Amino acid sequence: MRDDRPVVVIGSGFGGLAAAVRMRAQGYRVLLLEARDQLGGRAAVFERDGHVFDAGPTVITAPYLLEELFALAGRDMRDFMELVPVDPFYRIEFADGSRFDYVGEEERLLANIRELSPPDVDNYRRMVKHMEAIFDVGYTKLVDVPFERFTDMMKVVPDMLRLGNHRSVYGMVSRYMQDERLRQVFTFQPLLIGGNPFRATSIYTLIHWLERKWGVHFAKGGTTSVVQGLGALLDDMGVEVRTSAPVEEIEVEAGAAVAVRLRGGERIPCRMVVSNADPSFVYTKMIAPEHRRKHTDRAVGRKHQSMSLFVAYFGTKKQYPELAHHTIVLGPRYRGLLDDIFDNKVLSEDFSLYLHAPTRTDPSLAPPGHETFYVLSPVPNNESGLDWSKEGQPYFERIMDALERRMLPGLKENLTTSFFVTPDYFEEELRSVSGAAFGIEPRLSQSAWFRYHNRSEDVAGLYFVGASTHPGAGVPGVLNTAKVLEKLVPRLDESERVPLPSSRRVAV
Repeated sequence: MRDDRPVVVIGSGFGGLAAAVRMRAQGYRVLLLEARDQLGGRAAVFERDGHVFDAGPTVITAPYLLEELFALAGRDMRDFMELVPVDPFYRIEFADGSRFDYVGEEERLLANIRELSPPDVDNYRRMVKHMEAIFDVGYTKLVDVPFERFTDMMKVVPDMLRLGNHRSVYGMVSRYMQDERLRQVFTFQPLLIGGNPFRATSIYTLIHWLERKWGVHFAKGGTTSVVQGLGALLDDMGVEVRTSAPVEEIEVEAGAAVAVRLRGGERIPCRMVVSNADPSFVYTKMIAPEHRRKHTDRAVGRKHQSMSLFVAYFGTKKQYPELAHHTIVLGPRYRGLLDDIFDNKVLSEDFSLYLHAPTRTDPSLAPPGHETFYVLSPVPNNESGLDWSKEGQPYFERIMDALERRMLPGLKENLTTSFFVTPDYFEEELRSVSGAAFGIEPRLSQSAWFRYHNRSEDVAGLYFVGASTHPGAGVPGVLNTAKVLEKLVPRLDESERVPLPSSRRVAV
């Protein structure tokens, strides 16, 4: 007989949305529960004074992962959203006043390298072949493969050693590139997934080849349009979605997840649970201790959480057409600043910034003649003990001063709206332990088998997707966690499947 209890998906970040699509396509009845009043998780949206601000992710790479989700329901992604390529991928502004445009086309990229450091042209050619080889193993072969047993990882150790993945990202790149500015250009990418380039395994250099292979894209209307498109797809597939429905407890009986309880007491029986919430939070706050043999409070407390973020959102009545869509504004220190963020956990006087100017690509995100901006500064997570109620406003003002001096002349007198979020937002609003912006830190000791497993070892019928699971953070990583999930859940017989609405029915 068909079991009509739903698979409950907790959280509607990209991992939860993708998991709901894939579980529904397999024939399960699915209920998606989101604690906040809108879908998206970190990819939510703020709307202020006619400006549309993406709260979190602003870069879409590997768009085929989104295309796959729509194809599972017989739909074409292009009917739901428009992705446009961004060129340059990023503009990097150095503290000494020099600049580098990081682009996808090889000849242009080599010309830009030659302008900064002619000897590094051939060095880059050798380095990118190494990165492509890492991509062929670390992404093509392993990105959606479950790492449930230690032996699963041991099978790939010879390849990892051969490719030098015991070295850090910075360690590997510095073996090729001589110019310190170019070393920074090709090592900042782990910061996009919460990693320290001086500590993250060089397997993460595959990010560069991933961007070269599929490009860097922006969704017209902002990343929130991707969330809205996936929400519409779930509706087409017959997935029930509830917002303002925070899960407080996963109920366990005989070692298995049998129900979830919402804030307010409502109990929802379930067939299984897929959590897009932070596993560190889920294990310590949502599952009673007697049901956790491996993920005790002490074990979770030993995890290294990623850095956090200070993000300011602002609009201007002045336009800055000379800006690139994405700009990395590097400060005077690189390693020292990262030491302060990751290890010393202090708020430095200097900073490096990511400036997002989406109205370069989509003017509709601001009132006519205005600009919409988002500036992000990596900062320590809340293990720092910083009081952001006191530190937030002065830090915001320092960032505005720096942007006006280096990038946006006349900024402060042309501001029309502004606000910011701190690590407290990640901890309190998004329920991320220590206010970590990317889950656990992607260091070697927390990669592959060492990450949180996609299938819980403590509770049967509990699965995880999202940044802290394999393969990790970033939009491609999180979307791939749902592909890993698909390989772990039981396959249903035809008689057990809840069919898709007749007009959408497809063979899976």
